[in-house]
Amino acid sequence: MVIEGNPVSASSMKPLQRLQIALLFLAFILIGATEGGVGVLIPSIQLSYGLDKAVVSLLFLAGTSGYLTAAILSGLLVEKFGHRNFILFGTAIIFAGAFLVTLQPPFVLLMLVWLSLGFGIASLDSGVNSYVASWPHNSAILNYLHGFYGVGALSGPLAASFVINNGWSWNNTYYVWCFLAALVLISFRLVFSKPLETAKQELHTKEAQTSGENVLLAALKLKVVWLTALFLFLYVGSEVSLGNWGYSWLTQQREQVAWFAGWLVSGYWMGLTLGRLTLARVSQWVGTQRLIWGCLAGTVSGILILIFLAGTSGVWLAIGLALCGYSLGPIFPTTIALISNIVPERLLASAVGLLVSLGSMGAAFFPWLAGNLAEKLGLWSLLPYLLVLTAIMLLLWLMLFRESGVNSKRPDPENKL
Repeated sequence: MVIEGNPVSASSMKPLQRLQIALLFLAFILIGATEGGVGVLIPSIQLSYGLDKAVVSLLFLAGTSGYLTAAILSGLLVEKFGHRNFILFGTAIIFAGAFLVTLQPPFVLLMLVWLSLGFGIASLDSGVNSYVASWPHNSAILNYLHGFYGVGALSGPLAASFVINNGWSWNNTYYVWCFLAALVLISFRLVFSKPLETAKQELHTKEAQTSGENVLLAALKLKVVWLTALFLFLYVGSEVSLGNWGYSWLTQQREQVAWFAGWLVSGYWMGLTLGRLTLARVSQWVGTQRLIWGCLAGTVSGILILIFLAGTSGVWLAIGLALCGYSLGPIFPTTIALISNIVPERLLASAVGLLVSLGSMGAAFFPWLAGNLAEKLGLWSLLPYLLVLTAIMLLLWLMLFRESGVNSKRPDPENKL
């Protein structure tokens, strides 16, 4: 692990270093909470503004526009301003955007605010991801980090359900995100008093060829970066589609009561969190490729349970959603860890920015497409739709490993955290 440039193990970390790591985890709780709570709020936003599913889905596209801009530029911005200032800037944008949502502006203005929220979330997401990805032996650590995203994504639906079930307006949920963003912003400013430096890893052989080149353009030339980005484009789209439309599917298609549906969606995010926390070290034993194959197989199994068994009992609803979340959980951080071992260190921030930007496009495009399919065909189409996306992911993962030349049987090196 690296804190301000110094490799340390868990046993040798000082209290300040532990606090810094905890703050990075808190930042990902903020990201997860702001994104995870949206699905529960969608029906209330529809009712508040008098919109149909297709129009309200434009919020996803607005959010991804800001997210995409920040994520693509992250490598250039990190190189110019450093990880610390980039992360502080992103957190400040999240705070300002959440506060504006509490005012419940007209829908056109709300879309602009959603765009700014996407920009802030991408800055925080890309900044922390690329910083942690630069550490040696980062696969397990990235899974732990994204596990705390799951903690936030689990808390988000619970907080949103609490607000709605108590008869309060949906926008009051964003007071909670304002408080959390302020806590991260102030704490990060105080605890990280020095610029964040990355570990000095062995550079890729292509480093010398790109040392004088624009980092974004150099990263865009790597085929393996595009394959990985496309894979995460579909992955994040699948994860968010189920998380955001799952509540509507449960209440309208499966006729579950609101409080139970809220808990089931939280169970999905809990499964995602537990998957990252409990499977973090599995790649050390079975290899990265086998771990992802197993996760994709588990995702298919969970969807099939929801299609064929969920109508018989609410228990099967809980099992299917939890299994989907548990299986999907490790895929994103494990893929980020993979790319950090392939691309040169100088290009890592730009490569990670491209990955999260394509992921954000998936988080906007595929839920938007799911909403349009639901509007035209009905919410029953959600699960077959997810099966198709998962099948394409399987093909892309096979192409990625053939291109990268990574040995699927070689376990990851031991992680010291």
